[in-house]
Amino acid sequence: MVPARVPIWFAALMGLVQGLTEFLPISSTAHLRIAPAVLGQADPGAAYTAVIQLGTLLAVVAYFARDLFVAIPSAIWRDRASAEARLPLHIALGSVPIVVAGVLGKDYIVGPLRSLYVVSAALLLVAALMWWGDRHSSGRREMAELTWMHALAIGVAQAAALIPGVSRSGATITCALFLGFARPAAARFSFLLSIPAIAGAGLFELEDAAQALGADGWAALAVGTATAAIAGYLSVAWLLRYLGRRTLAPFCLYRAILAVALLSLVATGAVAAE
Repeated sequence: MVPARVPIWFAALMGLVQGLTEFLPISSTAHLRIAPAVLGQADPGAAYTAVIQLGTLLAVVAYFARDLFVAIPSAIWRDRASAEARLPLHIALGSVPIVVAGVLGKDYIVGPLRSLYVVSAALLLVAALMWWGDRHSSGRREMAELTWMHALAIGVAQAAALIPGVSRSGATITCALFLGFARPAAARFSFLLSIPAIAGAGLFELEDAAQALGADGWAALAVGTATAAIAGYLSVAWLLRYLGRRTLAPFCLYRAILAVALLSLVATGAVAAE
């Protein structure tokens, strides 16, 4: 549950962490779980972090506004069989696995899966998969070649990101790379696919967050969400430019170093695993 009082400075920091890491393939949930432990603050909980994700929802909608409100509707009007016109259907199909997994696995997601041992293992495993996919992907497929089977497979990868440490963008981009998509195309579909997932998680947890927040807590929630929106927009813009020229290797290395450092902190008792 969310603490009744979250310091404003900490709310702003959590929003910054959320915004910067939601779209980078390094796991926002892992960083949101680690930050309180390292700073000696109470874990705000899954409900709080899900709600401030609505800030990153605003970020991705703002960044892809032309696609969402101009290009896609125009394509549907002109030719419903075109790749761009089929994109909403692919996003809807790719969103099904995370909805099912989120509802069925909620007790685990907000409970035992938040263990820092689980976070560390997930960081390492996805780092290895991301490195392999980045090195061995053909990188020839573009968004126009996306099929319903591709969308469903990437959606299953997104569902795995309910485990803290996996990274929603990391899992979906890596899956797309294994399917042969170019990095920019993989990232674009990953970001568009995030819209229903982030909206659903934030709205689903809003009631729990509201029940746990005190009267003064809404200010902290608003600060965290606003900060996440600004940082998220900058993160999306930067990563799309970056992936047009470079590989995911630095993110793989970062994940591995973070996992080892986290395990060391837990092993020495510097932070609690649960």
